[in-house]
Amino acid sequence: MNVTVIRKASWVVRWEGGKHVYGRDLDVAFDNSGILHVGAAWQGIADLEVDGRNRLIMPGLVNIHCHSGDEPLAKGLFDDTGTPQLWGNALYEFSTLIDSDADAKAACQTLMLSELLASGVTSCLDIAGDHPRWLGIAAESGLRVWLAPGFRQARWRLTEGKALDYEWDEAAGDTARDEALSVLDRLAVDGSGRLTGVVAPSQIDTCHPDFLVRALDEARSRKLRLTVHAAQTMAEVTELYRRHGKGPVSLLQEIGVLGPDVILGHGICLDHHPLTRARTAKDLETLAATGTNIAHCPVTFARSGQGMESLGRYLRAGVNVGIGTDTIPFNMLEEMREAIIQSRCRSGDFADINTAEVFHAATVRGAQALGRSDLGRLFPGAAADVVSVDLTAPSMRPVHDPLRSLIYAAAERAVRDVWVAGRHVLDNGKPIGLDTAGALAEIDAAQARAIRVAENTKGCSFNAIAPRCLEMPA
Repeated sequence: MNVTVIRKASWVVRWEGGKHVYGRDLDVAFDNSGILHVGAAWQGIADLEVDGRNRLIMPGLVNIHCHSGDEPLAKGLFDDTGTPQLWGNALYEFSTLIDSDADAKAACQTLMLSELLASGVTSCLDIAGDHPRWLGIAAESGLRVWLAPGFRQARWRLTEGKALDYEWDEAAGDTARDEALSVLDRLAVDGSGRLTGVVAPSQIDTCHPDFLVRALDEARSRKLRLTVHAAQTMAEVTELYRRHGKGPVSLLQEIGVLGPDVILGHGICLDHHPLTRARTAKDLETLAATGTNIAHCPVTFARSGQGMESLGRYLRAGVNVGIGTDTIPFNMLEEMREAIIQSRCRSGDFADINTAEVFHAATVRGAQALGRSDLGRLFPGAAADVVSVDLTAPSMRPVHDPLRSLIYAAAERAVRDVWVAGRHVLDNGKPIGLDTAGALAEIDAAQARAIRVAENTKGCSFNAIAPRCLEMPA
């Protein structure tokens, strides 16, 4: 239980009176049991002393929605694509083209966790498929990882007219669910205390209502969280109206799959959104009343011109909204910046959201969604998840308000060191427990393999789908 003390930190984001506040020239002491001290000079044992001058010390960020399975393989392929018939979203037509093999999954996961650590994340929820190294890499990373093996009863397909359709296989869905639950049961005996399972029926539209109810029963019997993608696109909402005559939140309320232990991925197309056919505004009230959590990932949907209406409105309605990265880049600080910008753009009001509210969402609100009141804040007794930011980095200067400089300008370029559960896991911007170099060596070959498989088995031409950006039409 070695005690690390960061001495005379120039700025500290401490938790006091139920909110984050700045402190100046403070000591932060911690060991693997948690934060021991945030305040004036620490007088206790100091096994390791770290110079805190010219440093911002803040709590680790909490990412409640990301996918490690194959997202890095799509880099450069689909950034300029979309399906006009599906409101411009690229999800259904293009994301299903790339599949990763086991080696590629390991490389993708390693790169995702490396990027998250480098942007100050100490806790993340990874929705992916099980592979031989999934649990091992999560453990080696040093992060707190909530592992959510996804399962569903249907797969998306597009008709010739580009309408969204579904291929149902309920028996396969049962098998996938049982396999996912077996992974969660293995995690239940994890000795590190950093790996936790999450029950993850993949999407509200690829699961029958009774299947979702059963999934929540399984989660609650294990005292775990449940996460499901819901209200993420207008194509999904339209399909739910066709099947059930109601939107996603109303459906989930009817079947009882809402609550403080439920995290809805994205939650964009609620009944107040201008694209929906509804002309009501009850969904936010329902989410707030039930304590249901939303994982907000603005970057991926902004690429197709879509977005939440708006983050500030959700928060003012009393909905608990945390931040996730979903896909590339796995940069939590850039995601927070985008959350601010998108909220202001969607609302048309610069005062819709501010830096403090987004930082709160990326720390305390994310921790609340995971059921952890000891994460996302620095106070004696909290978990020892600590981030050190270099105030001398050019992109941080001048330092009038360090969090604004970090989120609006510097991002990961100023993050230097990260500790999780008192253990040093990022040293001078480099992950300690992850083979990032090996993953980078693998990723180019992995993308080439995935493209080759897709062209041979799915009959697609990636140059026709998304020609290189300099190959302009005549």
